[in-house]
Amino acid sequence: MPRPLIGVVLAATGRLAPLGAPLDFVARALSWPVDVLVRDSASTPEGARGAALSLADAGVRVVVTLGGTQTLPAVARACAEREVPCVSTTLPWQVFAAAVGEPGWAFHFSWGLDDIAAVFADLWEHLGPATVVGCLWNDGPQGAALRRWFRPVAEARGHRLVDLPYREHGGQLPDLAGLDVVTSAATASDLAAAVHRARLVTCSRWLTYPFSVARHGLDRVATIVYWTPDRGPDLAAAYEDATGSPWLQPLGVAHALFEVACRAVAGSDSRAGAAEVLTGTRMATLAGVLDWTAGPAPGVARIPLAGGQWRAGDRPELVVVDNRRAPAVPVGGELIYSSAKAYR
Repeated sequence: MPRPLIGVVLAATGRLAPLGAPLDFVARALSWPVDVLVRDSASTPEGARGAALSLADAGVRVVVTLGGTQTLPAVARACAEREVPCVSTTLPWQVFAAAVGEPGWAFHFSWGLDDIAAVFADLWEHLGPATVVGCLWNDGPQGAALRRWFRPVAEARGHRLVDLPYREHGGQLPDLAGLDVVTSAATASDLAAAVHRARLVTCSRWLTYPFSVARHGLDRVATIVYWTPDRGPDLAAAYEDATGSPWLQPLGVAHALFEVACRAVAGSDSRAGAAEVLTGTRMATLAGVLDWTAGPAPGVARIPLAGGQWRAGDRPELVVVDNRRAPAVPVGGELIYSSAKAYR
């Protein structure tokens, strides 16, 4: 009897390729009770859609994918067209829900932009109860999402957010004088100039990965933490041994994608049956407990975030500095920030 077939859409080429590597490792190097087909999105929404349709035509029972802002929704929408369940992660759930619409065949697990705002506000408040925060947000989808779902949560905590003019990829940074805190979704190269001009910098997006930190010598940038090797030391070690690269946070959620997909196909004999299993799934995974029966939106399961901070070096280290929203993640050190007030 043939084994169930699971499809994987990942970025093997293009600008998102560093994020595709952990999922590729989990799909190809680990042992699963299924057969696996992998397709390259080429880091574009058109490529992602084509990859998903190709997998649907090949007869996969479930498709799994992770990240980016445009590629992930393209996969989910293509799967819905062909009535193939899609399990995805690493995109804030509000962005997923807005882009995919009525979920139906789409099952997503991630954090929200409100969760990022809460964790960042926790970190800012190490400096004081209310701060003026300069926001380096672009005018693209990331900036629009942050203004819509991040800003209200941070401002409700008493912080004043100042939207700074910023053009991504090499635009001149605005004057940061007088700002104790800068928060951003900027690229690492753009943010490098800002880290020495504020007491604390918080950033998500590419600054959650060590290669961005190492390439630009960034230090003390605070970010979100959604997975560490404490949840899977053998997985992290195997990845590092096989690739020669440091573990990445997507490694743990990539493993969880396969855990969920394998349960869905084991408990069904059709695509519709797999979707039914996913709708009622609550299970422990390497990324924590995923519960689609109690999500913040249909088709969504939430995972918690801790606050982390990079310690720069030849091999940057991500240290958990605040775990009040994810107490299962052990704290590894204290938040480091400049004791001096920003220049005014």
